[in-house]
Amino acid sequence: MRIGILGTGRMGTRLAAMYAGAGHEVVLGSRDTGRAHRIAEGLALPGLTGGDYDRALDAPVVLPAVFLRDGLLTRLESLRAALADKILIDITNPFNADYSDFITPWDTSGAEQIAATLPATRVVGAFKNVWWEVFDAPDFDGLASDVYVVSDDEDAKRQVIGLGEGTPFRYVDAGRLSNARTVERMTLLSGEMGARLGFFPRMNYALLGRPWRPGQADGTVGALIARPEGDAG
Repeated sequence: MRIGILGTGRMGTRLAAMYAGAGHEVVLGSRDTGRAHRIAEGLALPGLTGGDYDRALDAPVVLPAVFLRDGLLTRLESLRAALADKILIDITNPFNADYSDFITPWDTSGAEQIAATLPATRVVGAFKNVWWEVFDAPDFDGLASDVYVVSDDEDAKRQVIGLGEGTPFRYVDAGRLSNARTVERMTLLSGEMGARLGFFPRMNYALLGRPWRPGQADGTVGALIARPEGDAG
């Protein structure tokens, strides 16, 4: 798959390296093409090249690594035609300038605002819960980090999950696009806790579990609390 990444910051560059390392063809796009070429050459990964935004936008999957607070919606609005029918991987969290809160109200998310701005684009939220240094050291004592993937387009969501094959993460179908509200707020919480506890910026959530039948481990407790049929006491 060809993936175009818009932005050469700490998230965009790490995602470009990750996807190229997994065997995808990746264009790292920047307004400063010299910077993009220099980063791509320094990483020296097969399949990774630098270029401008237009070259990155030519890919069928586009990942903008730009904050909402820095004018992402306005920039995407101007690219509406170029992004029509493409898959857009939204990694953004709507942080304010000092990362202490969000610039969006509780009843929406950055992902939903992008989808409203680009109604003809297949928006998938992913990597919102992953802080940048998790990419540098993704193994937590043998436990893989989760990436929560949300979208109202089931096929696009499956494709984004498939793109993760060969990367050091577990991709979890986290449901509809509006669930980005929860994922984004979880990231706000993890950032605040991580900074306070000394884990920042290498921490993540992992959904712990396995296929399960409710009550299969009740044992003695289940037997003790069971009520006779028809007993409402």
